[in-house]
Amino acid sequence: MPVNNPSLPVYTRSQLALRNGQDRDEIWCAYEGVIYDLSASRLWRNGKHYEHWAGQDLTDELSDAPHTNGVFARFSAVGKLV
Repeated sequence: MPVNNPSLPVYTRSQLALRNGQDRDEIWCAYEGVIYDLSASRLWRNGKHYEHWAGQDLTDELSDAPHTNGVFARFSAVGKLV
C-alpha cells in the first residue's frame, strides 16, 4: 500500500518519535516508509494501541496485528520516514 506523493515532507526517526501522543499532541506512526497521522483514532488514545506505541515504525509489527495494512488507508499520510 505505498503512497507515492513526492510532496510529502521527510522526517527522521527522532522526529517521528516526538509524535507519540505524549511529548506532543500528534499521534503518528510509520508503515513501509510512510508516516500516518493516527490522532483522530479513538483506538490510539494517548499514543498507545494494545501493545503498540505511536512515534514508531510499525512495519515489522503488522504481522502480529489482527488486520491488514489496509487499515492505514483510513488515515492521512503526513510524511516520509528516512
